Amino acid sequence: MAPIADERLDQVARVVAAKKVTPAALRVVDVPGTGAAYLGNMRQLDALLAVLDGFSSGADPSGDLEALRLELLVADRDHVERRLERVTKQAKSGEATLRAEVAELERLLAHLEGGASLTEWERPLPEGLEPLTTKALVPLVNGPDGIDAKLEAELAELPDEEAAAFRDGPSALEEVVRRLFEAVDLITFFTAGDNETRAWTLRRGESALDAAGQIHSDIARGFIRCEVIRWDDLVEHGSHAAARKVGKERLEGKAYVVQDGDVLNIRFNV
Repeated sequence: MAPIADERLDQVARVVAAKKVTPAALRVVDVPGTGAAYLGNMRQLDALLAVLDGFSSGADPSGDLEALRLELLVADRDHVERRLERVTKQAKSGEATLRAEVAELERLLAHLEGGASLTEWERPLPEGLEPLTTKALVPLVNGPDGIDAKLEAELAELPDEEAAAFRDGPSALEEVVRRLFEAVDLITFFTAGDNETRAWTLRRGESALDAAGQIHSDIARGFIRCEVIRWDDLVEHGSHAAARKVGKERLEGKAYVVQDGDVLNIRFNV
């Protein structure tokens, strides 16, 4: 679990005198499995972090990245072909939606066999397909021209202040988190209470209902309204009540598109 550094969080926490402060985090996993199971597990992820060899004699990270892209393309082509075979059998029942999916998968397979990728497909993809080539791919070179993972492993054993003295800039982990955050196109919103003030991530363009679901499924299920205030307005005015008096806090519904830096208080009933 990699915490996402955000200086706004501590400022919001101080305003509400929070007893606990919890940063947002990204979960980075070394994908388990082999073969089909390995690819299946990769399809469940939001982004792919490709660690490339940049330190060995004769290392070619650019070539390795291109080979990886090709492997993902082939994996998606095989995935679509297997799904087409399965849905074709199911479509013998005569169900119209299945016949329509067969036709769409046939067009999609022809597109892939023509050398194009799913990122170039202009129509909506079949629901639940979970292709690999449409996921954000973040390359990370381990070596002199990238991140020195060996050095970072050694620095991880030191106190933060000592480790920072050996670095020129942010840690490798902070850099990885930043690049993943941008690649997945995430935003941060906050919940602010005296017991806990917390940062959460959300995909850009998602709604207040989506944010409620991030916090707890019951909150989303019983969603009524959402109190919204910008983090800097809350900090400037010193409290929710003071900000409310000058019209800086407002009520929004389920469809409200959450903005980066929003502080949300969701009213719900279950």
